[in-house]
Amino acid sequence: TSNAQESSPDAQISKHWARFMREKWLENIPDKADGNILAVYTDYASDQNGEYTLLLGARVRQVKGNLPPGLVAKGMPPVKFALFRSEKGPVAKVVPETWMRVWSASQSEMGGIRSYRADFEVYDARARDPENAQVDIYVGIR
Repeated sequence: TSNAQESSPDAQISKHWARFMREKWLENIPDKADGNILAVYTDYASDQNGEYTLLLGARVRQVKGNLPPGLVAKGMPPVKFALFRSEKGPVAKVVPETWMRVWSASQSEMGGIRSYRADFEVYDARARDPENAQVDIYVGIR
């Protein structure tokens, strides 16, 4: 997908999340390190204006044998991350607002230059209630 596509009627991320939750994919992930959901943005074509891949899943201790159908394992590249913490509120409001802060952050506010290798959101216990959630967004920098 891309940020332009996500601003159109053909947005994919909300559909991806709906399927992830409806089909209870988190329960199918073997050897989870914790109960958190990760949303990983990777395979950037260029920058915030290009296409990227979104993966929904969880940290695992290790990948063992064959994964259940529909699951993939993806390692995180070794990069530094800047942390952006959302306000508390409805996920559909606070996560996009936090990404707007990321997109407008200066290099000094970010602590480096965005690497566009991998970014991720952490949905932990603070995000269990989707109407009153707080989410951490880690943005890869160099």
